[in-house]
Amino acid sequence: MHQEVERHLRVEVHVPKSYVIPTSACARYHPVGTLQLMRALLVVNPAATTTSARTRDVLIHALASEMKLEAVTTEYRGHARDLGRQAAESTDIDLVVALGGDGTVNEVVNGLLHAGPDPRRLPGLAVVPGGSTNVFARALGLPNDAVEATGALLDALRQGSERTVGLGLASGTPGTEDEAVPARWFTFNAGLGFDAGVVGRVEQQRERGRKSTHALYVRQALRQFFGEAHRRHGTITLERPDVEPVTDLVLSIVSNTSPWTFLGNHPMYASPKASFDKGLDVLGLSRMTTTAVARYGTQLLTSSPERGPHGKHAVSLHDLDRFTLHSKVPLPLQMDGDHLGLRTSVTFTGVRRALRVIV
Repeated sequence: MHQEVERHLRVEVHVPKSYVIPTSACARYHPVGTLQLMRALLVVNPAATTTSARTRDVLIHALASEMKLEAVTTEYRGHARDLGRQAAESTDIDLVVALGGDGTVNEVVNGLLHAGPDPRRLPGLAVVPGGSTNVFARALGLPNDAVEATGALLDALRQGSERTVGLGLASGTPGTEDEAVPARWFTFNAGLGFDAGVVGRVEQQRERGRKSTHALYVRQALRQFFGEAHRRHGTITLERPDVEPVTDLVLSIVSNTSPWTFLGNHPMYASPKASFDKGLDVLGLSRMTTTAVARYGTQLLTSSPERGPHGKHAVSLHDLDRFTLHSKVPLPLQMDGDHLGLRTSVTFTGVRRALRVIV
């Protein structure tokens, strides 16, 4: 256990239920590394699956001992987004720390960037992983353990270690029935079709009280596969300016980084070349028969940073700035592991250097 966190283990800290971010005329930014001057907002998801209330209190105290910290526990879906937006609009917050899973991080990011990216003006982002998978934090190279990650965060802040990462932006396509759908940022991946259907099934099970485990995902993936009406002939078309469209896709995974996800401690690389420093990557499959799923599923399980799924029915595209996915029928959409309902058309944009993160 990291010593900077361990020394606070016997301290109980009260986390206020609500917090109104103050505003003032003072400058927002203090250079990373000057911890005692730094003003931070900690957004805590109390439903985070891998952190107990006592662990969260310990982490809060460890952070509060090093900087000017205010903490708030989220109370409803979208609360983290609202807090991120308040932080972006205030002049008193230098850093927002998200303690939770990928969904909490996504909400905070969408709040911070509600008026668009501006890394020099906006607060930086730090992540303490508390979810079941924590793809964004792990893709940044952070430990998957919340205590270790807090220690690493404090070290990074002292050393002034940060990077500016690219993000994905998904929006309704002009001239379609989805054109009025609000744009939304994502940090590591999005999907239209099969994988989003799996995410939706998992969310339904969690609402019924099931725990988010890897076994649950596997079971729901099998149910989605056998219930997939278009697995032999896909309905998705990928369109790019001045390029021949890619048609008849059953599955489309959009990646902003690699790996795509983790199965326990095992990384899975849908688009091995995807990077926070480049545009977006796409993996598309045009066939999902039993044979095809066995082949590509095995390739995904054995994938590496050098090689992902490949073959006759696989399409891999790298470093795209902008493209649109159209479907002949409404299909489920997910971003960063959150199910967002059904869509027929989504336009994706890779936005480079969108957000400062502490690493």
